[in-house]
Amino acid sequence: MLNIRIEKTQNPKPIPGEDNPLKFGTIFTDHMFIMNYETGKGWHDPRIVEYQPIVLEPSAMVFHYGQEMFEGLKAYRTDEGNVLLFRPDKNAERAMNTNRRICIPEIPAEDFVQAVKELVAVDNAWIPTRPGTSLYIRPFIIATDPFLGVRPSDTYQFIVICSPVGAYYPEGLNPVKIWIEDDYVRAVKGGIGEAKTGGNYVASLAAQVKAHDEGYSQVLWLDGVERKYIEEVGAMNIFFKINGTVVTPKLNGSILPGVTRNSVIELCKHWGLPVEERKVSVDELVEAAKTGALEECWGSGTAAVISPVGHLRFEDNVMQIKDGGIGEVSQKLYDTITGIQLGKVKDEFGWTVQVK
Repeated sequence: MLNIRIEKTQNPKPIPGEDNPLKFGTIFTDHMFIMNYETGKGWHDPRIVEYQPIVLEPSAMVFHYGQEMFEGLKAYRTDEGNVLLFRPDKNAERAMNTNRRICIPEIPAEDFVQAVKELVAVDNAWIPTRPGTSLYIRPFIIATDPFLGVRPSDTYQFIVICSPVGAYYPEGLNPVKIWIEDDYVRAVKGGIGEAKTGGNYVASLAAQVKAHDEGYSQVLWLDGVERKYIEEVGAMNIFFKINGTVVTPKLNGSILPGVTRNSVIELCKHWGLPVEERKVSVDELVEAAKTGALEECWGSGTAAVISPVGHLRFEDNVMQIKDGGIGEVSQKLYDTITGIQLGKVKDEFGWTVQVK
């Protein structure tokens, strides 16, 4: 168990009022968690301090070789005033998988969760309560060695910051339009596609800009080898309901194993819906849309939770999914997951963790 030193700020910032629209990821709470690592000493000096700039040497390895990772999860306040986290153990597990892949020292899962819980407890007054809002939590690790040379760093910082947020997409729960990218590639099996690291996201920006210019919210990636199989959206995993069966691309080493993705699969199976994790070709998708077999499509992720998809575009083929509205399963998943997160729906799976 970490012995976390807490130094509360003497200059607290004004907390946004409930009428604040809370644009995603723009406002940050009063405090941050920091813990250092040094080869031979391990992780040490865990502390919660005032939110402040990070001071690093210009030669710090994170700037030159991209050795960094991050996670994302949320805290929610229930009607009774309790504060809940949603499956933080799964974020800790995925964080350690990322660390192993990019040669960052692992942090015990219980220490990861403890750091998150204690920071949220300190800044719990920042958790908004308006429908659709939450406290977004961003744990990350950066390589800090002042060294120009390609090798794993000998020093790191593990940092956690928090941000009160509203909907990730401006559309909220309204269906989004997704562009299926056939030019750029995000990741390949054997690379770092299954790790949550910034390199995967910077690789997506050029296609993202292209999609936005065409009026689409996000990019849906194809595999990087055959360029024919669906993988994931830039900020979400993807699901389809085809002829009554829920279908999602199988994890293959180039797809991020989403916590919400896992929750969606477990819920659908719990409800008795047939679920398949398998290869899904873009040709199958186009044909299913043409025949009406494509009944629903949605994305899943911590930021958006569930995001219904109303339109898909591949090359010059624009596919409207049913009437372009929110599907029955999409709505049920959103209501159930957010209900569990807010303590309004019974948690039959033990997914929530109480902070206070």
